[in-house]
Amino acid sequence: MFPTWEHVFIQTKPVPSSERLQEACSHRFFEVPTSPAEAGRIGTQGPFTHNPHVVERINGIMHPDGLVRCPWVDCSKPDHTAYHDREWGTPLHDDRMLFEFLVLEGMQAGLSWYTVLRKRENFRNALDGFDPVLIARYDDSRIELLLQNPGIIRNRAKLRAAVTNASAFLAVQEEFGSFDRYMWGFVDHQPIVSEIRTPADYRATSPESDAMSRDLLSRGFRFVGSTICYAHMQATGMVNDHTVECFRRAEILACPASGGAG
Repeated sequence: MFPTWEHVFIQTKPVPSSERLQEACSHRFFEVPTSPAEAGRIGTQGPFTHNPHVVERINGIMHPDGLVRCPWVDCSKPDHTAYHDREWGTPLHDDRMLFEFLVLEGMQAGLSWYTVLRKRENFRNALDGFDPVLIARYDDSRIELLLQNPGIIRNRAKLRAAVTNASAFLAVQEEFGSFDRYMWGFVDHQPIVSEIRTPADYRATSPESDAMSRDLLSRGFRFVGSTICYAHMQATGMVNDHTVECFRRAEILACPASGGAG
């Protein structure tokens, strides 16, 4: 991913006041992706307007707080920044949370990740906290009720897929002892650490996501193509795709390796 980006601009100095912070975050020289999965379709826009507070940088954006983050993070959206700083790329081994991310990644298909992120709490409320046991029992009347909820993505196929996937998830848990053990098996129970130095280093799929997608589909899961699977691997830390200059890459690598049950 990021194959067509030629420039990434960063803030070079902290911007202490809230007014200047908003000004710094409002500079938009190109369309900004809200996740790595969206970045591949975005090209540079020009001509570029000179701004003394920004310089070219290809593998990260220094935000007004002085921290360098991945280039897809939009500092004008605090929830987007918090997601990058606290969740994305952090190894995750909780079965319910893995299921939540799988459902949300499926909901994202054809949409921006930020659209899904903003509706995450609404989804949690509407889908019984992403409890797969309860979701697997949803019938047509429950689907119709969900389709009336303006706080979520009202797509019949995606909602039905969430129900189907809940049943398939429970079957995997029974077979492998945990969904964590099954999913992390595709990366040999250790995070894959990428070296993201240029836009060309990003990818949308991998051999591991291809294998994950094939196996999930064979088990009855839906909305689990290789691109969705790779995004899931990025989000849950099976792949560390933070750029080499992003502060979170170093923080995650400094933690004891944890690849789940082997």
